[in-house]
Parts: sequence; structure tokens; C-alpha cells
Amino acid sequence: MVPQQRINSTDSGKPTPLDLRVVAIGGGTGLSTLLKGLKRFVLTPALAASGQPTILELCGVVTVSDDGGSSGRLRKEFNMLPPGDVRNCIVALSEDEALLSKLFQHRFQKGSGLEGHSFGNLFLAALTSITGDFAEAVRLSSEILLTRGHIYPATPTSVELEALMEDGTRVRGETRITASKGKIRELCLIPPDVEPLPQTLETIARADLITIGPGSLFTSLIPNLLVRGIGQAIVNSPAIKVFVCNLMTQANESLGLTAADHIRALNTHAGAQLFDYAVINRKPASNQLKAKYALEGASQIVADLDAIEAMGVCPVLGDYLEEGAMARHATEIVAKDLMALMAQAPERHAASR
Repeated sequence: MVPQQRINSTDSGKPTPLDLRVVAIGGGTGLSTLLKGLKRFVLTPALAASGQPTILELCGVVTVSDDGGSSGRLRKEFNMLPPGDVRNCIVALSEDEALLSKLFQHRFQKGSGLEGHSFGNLFLAALTSITGDFAEAVRLSSEILLTRGHIYPATPTSVELEALMEDGTRVRGETRITASKGKIRELCLIPPDVEPLPQTLETIARADLITIGPGSLFTSLIPNLLVRGIGQAIVNSPAIKVFVCNLMTQANESLGLTAADHIRALNTHAGAQLFDYAVINRKPASNQLKAKYALEGASQIVADLDAIEAMGVCPVLGDYLEEGAMARHATEIVAKDLMALMAQAPERHAASR
């Protein structure tokens, strides 16, 4: 990878009509937020007539290590993969963001055995029981909600996370890792060497754009890279690879880590250099938001651009912070900049065909 000049989201360039194959990798709310923005560029007759870059195929690869909340309960009771992150991604890609999406996200507030469960999680549990295959249940759910893309669990195997901490202790289970106070040195899957779905490797191999992030570094992003073959498939793919950096550090996972530190951790666990570009927020948080995150010891992630460029990664800077109850990515702006980035790199796109 060759270092390139930093890119600002205001940089202009003549759009190049492209039909892209995009693979977004992650978990938690970060991946579903990104997919919601990318969905608007999935090929439709209206978009095709506009001459803008469009997405021919959109796929989300979702981590399946969650062991808390509704997902954790269903995982234990039905011996199935945790459905929560997958459900969020299905809803994000849904054609109908009104009734059906609200139905899938509806969480029961009372009822013996129902309290705390979302309808979408129960729906996926029922389909898994009927089909005997979680991945097939996800496919059927996507058909029902008329999603504009495909969702694949990172692995069809039930896995747990185990973290090696800086003090040499080991913490097992996503919930315990998130709650731990120590600094994480390394992450592994139990059992190790689990296989991905064949479709995941196929979509990565033919992708034009692969994104990783945003999301919790150690519990949403890195677990995908630990599934056998996924990291190497990303490296081998001719796609442009982009890291979508988080906005804020996260208590017990990434406190004190800079944007470059995030990239290093992902590279280390993949065993290779992954990225061509890094999408990084340049918009300062309000004092009110800073104070809220400071209560947990968290803050805006430091964009150490020189260190990022020294790794051969080109920063793409934009105003990606959207403030509400929490800091969220301005998904439409991120998606627009990703598409603009691809439109300005037609030679790389052509080489991937």
C-alpha cells in the first residue's frame, strides 16, 4: 500500500458511474448504522438513471459473540447463535423502515419469559428452530423484510471471546470483557479456528469495497478477523479496504487508544496490514457531550494522522459526528464519502473485476 495525500470530505471530483460490490464488517450498533447509510446507494432504476456510483451488491458480515441481554438468554436456552446484532443489521437494510422494522425492534416490557426480549430476536429463534440453520433463518428474515442486501454471521459456530489482559490474567465472555477494568492485550476465540460461511469468503473475494467499523474494537470488530480465513480473504481481495474509525473511546475497551492504535490492533489480530484508507471524524464534540463521556473516562478519539500515514493508510476526514443521547456517526455523510472515494478510484475498481 502506498501512502496518499489526506482527503477531506469537501474534496471534489467528477463522479464515475460504478456498480460496486460492498462488504461491511463489524457488529453492534456501528455496523447497522453504516449499513443504513449505504443502503441508500443500492442500485434502483432511479439511481441507475442518475449516473451516480451505485451499489450492485451490499453484504454485512456480523460478529456472533454476544452473550448478554436477550441475545445471551436465547443463546443459552436454545443453543443458537446470538441474534441481536444480526437483527439490527436486517432492520437497517429493510426496505420498509416503518411498521415491520418497528415490529422487529419491539422489546417486551413485561410478561413471564418475554420481558427484555425483542420480537426480532424471538422471530430469528423461531426460524432457526424450524430450519435448523441460523444462517438460513437470517436469509429468510431478510426476504420477509425485503432487505437491500445480505447479512452473514461471521461464523455458523457458537463461539466465546477470551481476552488476555496486560496484567497476564484472562477474561472469558464478551459481557465480562466489556465490564473488566484492565487493558486488553490480545483477543482469541474459543474454540479457535472456527470456519466462516462459504458465502462470506466469496463476497469478500469479489468485493470492490470492504469496510471494517465503526464498532467496539475488541468485541465487535476484531472477533470477525479471528474467524479462520476471513483476515486472509480481506488481504487477498483486490477491493479497496477502509477502516471507519469510532468517534469516542470506549470504557474498558479502548480508553487511551488513538485512531492509529485501533488500526494497529486490527492489523495485529489479522496478522497483516489491512487498510488503504481510514474514515476519521474531524468535528469537535460539544462541551456537553464531552462532559457526559468524561464521566466514564471516555473522550473523542485522537486522530493521529501522521502515525496513520506512516502505516501506509490515507486518512479521509469529514464531519461525521452526530450528537444525540450518544455520539453517533452521521451515516448518510459517511456513506456519501465512501461512494465518492470509490468514484475517484476507477482504476482500482477496474482492476478488481
